[in-house]
Amino acid sequence: MTSAELLVDAFGRIRENVHGAVAGLTEEELGLRLEPEANSIAWLVWHLTRVQDDHIADAAGTEQVWTSEKWAARFGLPFDEQATGYGHGSAEVAALEGISVGLLLGYHDAVHARTVEYVAGLTDADLPRVVDTRWDPPVTLGVRLISVVDDDIQHSGQAAFIRGVLLRRR
Repeated sequence: MTSAELLVDAFGRIRENVHGAVAGLTEEELGLRLEPEANSIAWLVWHLTRVQDDHIADAAGTEQVWTSEKWAARFGLPFDEQATGYGHGSAEVAALEGISVGLLLGYHDAVHARTVEYVAGLTDADLPRVVDTRWDPPVTLGVRLISVVDDDIQHSGQAAFIRGVLLRRR
């Protein structure tokens, strides 16, 4: 297995996790929070997808799917177009209430397709390339990709946990 195949598999698992976490839920369930300040499934899926979109586009030197395919307009959120969810509080989480499964999965699937297209073409020689010099040590492409995978797996797991709680309450 090549590193590109490994990355394609990892991002595919994230997509499966996301689909599993939201399948069959209502808009109300997607927006519910277990506590008043907690994240909702809708916000978690939106956030993990925005981070993936942002970081992959930056690494690939392309425009984000969020703007290039007009997902920002479709969601109509009261955030700056470049917002990914970092630093969001309760009011921003609440802005994702009323978002449909179809909209969330449409955006996630579009980002997934762009991600797979990019990572499938990578070689081991590409991974040491520095993509972010704001850190010490500077962040390489390999480290950035693993960071996105890690973040997305954690958030999709959180969404799955919330789903389990909601389904037990039905």
